[in-house]
Amino acid sequence: MVTNAAAYRFTPLQDLKELRHQLLGLGRQGGLKGTILLAPEGINLFVAGDATAIDRLLEALPLERSQVKFSQSQTQPFSRMLVRLKKEIIAFGQPTTHIAPRLSPQELKCWLDEGRPLTLLDTRNDYEVRMGTFRGAVDLNLSHFRDFPLAAEGIPKDLPVVTFCTGGIRCEKAAPWLEDQGFAEVYQLDGGILRYFEEVGGDHYQGECFVFDRRVGVDPALEETESTVCPVCLAPLCVEEQSDFRYLRGKSCPHCHRDQDEIALRQEALRRVTTPLPGSLPAENRRPLRIPRRCHGLELIQALDELFPEVTDWTDLQDPRGQPAEPLVIVHEGEQYQRVTRAEVEPAVSADVEILYIDESLVLLKKPAPLPMHPCGRFHRNTLRHFLELAFASESPRPAHRLDADTTGLLVCARTHHFARLLQQQFATGQVQKWYQALVHGHPEQDRFEVDDSIRDLAAHTLFEVLERRADGTALLLARPVSGRTNQIRTHLRSLGHPVVGDRSSAGEVRTLTPADPPLHLHSWKMALRHPLTGQPFAYECPVRWGR
Repeated sequence: MVTNAAAYRFTPLQDLKELRHQLLGLGRQGGLKGTILLAPEGINLFVAGDATAIDRLLEALPLERSQVKFSQSQTQPFSRMLVRLKKEIIAFGQPTTHIAPRLSPQELKCWLDEGRPLTLLDTRNDYEVRMGTFRGAVDLNLSHFRDFPLAAEGIPKDLPVVTFCTGGIRCEKAAPWLEDQGFAEVYQLDGGILRYFEEVGGDHYQGECFVFDRRVGVDPALEETESTVCPVCLAPLCVEEQSDFRYLRGKSCPHCHRDQDEIALRQEALRRVTTPLPGSLPAENRRPLRIPRRCHGLELIQALDELFPEVTDWTDLQDPRGQPAEPLVIVHEGEQYQRVTRAEVEPAVSADVEILYIDESLVLLKKPAPLPMHPCGRFHRNTLRHFLELAFASESPRPAHRLDADTTGLLVCARTHHFARLLQQQFATGQVQKWYQALVHGHPEQDRFEVDDSIRDLAAHTLFEVLERRADGTALLLARPVSGRTNQIRTHLRSLGHPVVGDRSSAGEVRTLTPADPPLHLHSWKMALRHPLTGQPFAYECPVRWGR
């Protein structure tokens, strides 16, 4: 059996980086997994593993054992050990000023047994409430806890209010806020639903309780239920919902069946997984490196020089056993090494990814900027690929081509490996027509012109057409790359003396822009290809407007 521990406490904390390092060491030493949030206002944790190792970890924290909720599960509910530094341990946007009176589970049960007039206020998100709640409780239909102040405006103030949530942490914020708004009698259920289950059982409660780990739900006996989560819309599903004809594993559920607006559901999933940005908190990053056939039998250092001649420092490389890699070892095809980079906060990016079109084989996106597509350099989790992996779960769309981090616009993705191969073959053989729009400095002499200059000794050919000559000295161009080299359009326009507006690389700077920088005015506008499912011509455009 695996011991699960959940706890929180609002208490001033200092030296968070040192505490984080200590907790990570204790967690890894004891084989624990889970998530610990540290903030100046307190601590919030969910960890699982050996009971003795959990005790050692808890001894390093300002927590009493009575504040910790323990339960058991057959398997480890977490995949890794994370300790994160945050501004708040529960996002609310307002600091905790004081603690509202607590109501014990026994007192609440007594009040409910008596039928005492009161308002039972569920402060959890809508998808949690669907799995179970107290009979007669008020559901605010929250999509995020930050929405609580606005949603609670209509709660009557003439009755006692008892707030509750999973473990009590959200009520530590909600109940004092209600008091500040003039509610005369406000309580918070001490320890939340989980402690109520532990000390009272399931009286006056219907259903199960959603928990934020792989167990998904627990019943009043604190035993893991058979609930699961839909990977499409992230909705928790009970056994009855999994028996529904609309539940297709990995494809749909009663809440997001194909007759509903899938784009809206996927868009909401993207919003959830990018708020906050995944890379906004320090985390260790691991990037796999698989040995290809052509490097079989070489020394490791020779294989690395063959694969990545531009990289000179491989001190962060681990071998397949997780040990520091030896440069002279003989490598074999299929072996997987890992580059392990230290935990650090990643630069901010734009997360405004818009889903334009979805069918059985394609997902078309409007990519924002700045946003790298794949892990590279300083970016690991703040990338489009990572966003899609989180939002689409097991069905992660695969980009069929590439857009630079600072370029916006239409991006074509495939929904399966099969369709990805078909699309990538079209791009590789030049069968896909691509049109970009670029706002450039200066007015080109001709309305139509082309550039056929090599880039890094590779042939590169681009067709240009002037769409508009503006009074401010800029010109709007239509660009059609015949070949597909990295930064091809920007490089060709710089060579003509008409750099793209916002192109800082023209001044020798090549780093990805920040959201605060003036944007690069280069946009993927339109594409025409053969639909990978039907084989018929298929075109789509993504308009852009740049002010005069």
